[in-house]
Amino acid sequence: MARKKIIEIVLDTETTGLDYTKEKMVEFAAVRLENGKIKDEFQTLINPEQHIRKSSMAIHGITPEMVVDAPTEAEVMPKILEFIGDYPIVAHNAVFDYAFINEASVRVLGKEITNPRIDSQQMFREVYPDLESHGLEALTKRFNVELNNHHRAMADTMGLALAYPKLKKLYFQKYDWEVKQLDNVEYLFERYLRIQQTVTTLQSELQDLKSVFKLYFEQGGTPIIAQTGETLVYNSKQSFGYDLSQIKDVLEEVGAFEKAVKLNNGFIDRLIGGGRLDEEKREIIREARHELTESRNVQIIKAGK
Repeated sequence: MARKKIIEIVLDTETTGLDYTKEKMVEFAAVRLENGKIKDEFQTLINPEQHIRKSSMAIHGITPEMVVDAPTEAEVMPKILEFIGDYPIVAHNAVFDYAFINEASVRVLGKEITNPRIDSQQMFREVYPDLESHGLEALTKRFNVELNNHHRAMADTMGLALAYPKLKKLYFQKYDWEVKQLDNVEYLFERYLRIQQTVTTLQSELQDLKSVFKLYFEQGGTPIIAQTGETLVYNSKQSFGYDLSQIKDVLEEVGAFEKAVKLNNGFIDRLIGGGRLDEEKREIIREARHELTESRNVQIIKAGK
């Protein structure tokens, strides 16, 4: 029996900015995978006919001069849509690329795209939840794929196209195992709660041991070296609280403000959606967006809540 042909479109976009309702693509690249093998590719710069933000140029390096003679969105979108057809779209943080392509399709052709969306970043998180980073660079490194010219559309597309089949295999092996557990989900939830309690208990036990170690050093103890080479030492460190309003100018002057102050993105999102700001201020904050991500999580609500 002939093997069923599975076609997927791996793609990446570079854009003038991050708000898909206002910004446009400046580069599009895609490859056609047939049963995990690269069979065709398509790449183009795009003249957005609007300003390219400096923050975006700093990432992808595409300047207005580079796209001045490139086809416009109206000229290139039929070719993009022809290449992707109705096949599943694979992208790293797919919500970003999908949103830009869909918005361009609506502007040019008056219709939304309906392709299934596959987010390789979400798959990567599922397979390797313990990794510190789940970006494209971390993905290609994990699967020994060389990623050159990162943040240009075709380079990122090729990197993902080579890593994705390996990731997909592991993801579906994990998925198959999970499906087999569905009949046991009530028991597994009870088991999860027991493990969670055990982890909490172990964390408390570790803290108790650390308290003993701390007392040991405070009473004059010296560093201890384990048989496996780890060394137990004691450090004392003072820290201060600061009035940000008094030091903001100094931090900005020396270029340290962004490093010193971490935005509460969730609070900013709630602020935009609330009633405290007028539309002008909302627009200023929207213009400052520099990343679009999507997360999906399971939540456990404690009894009585």
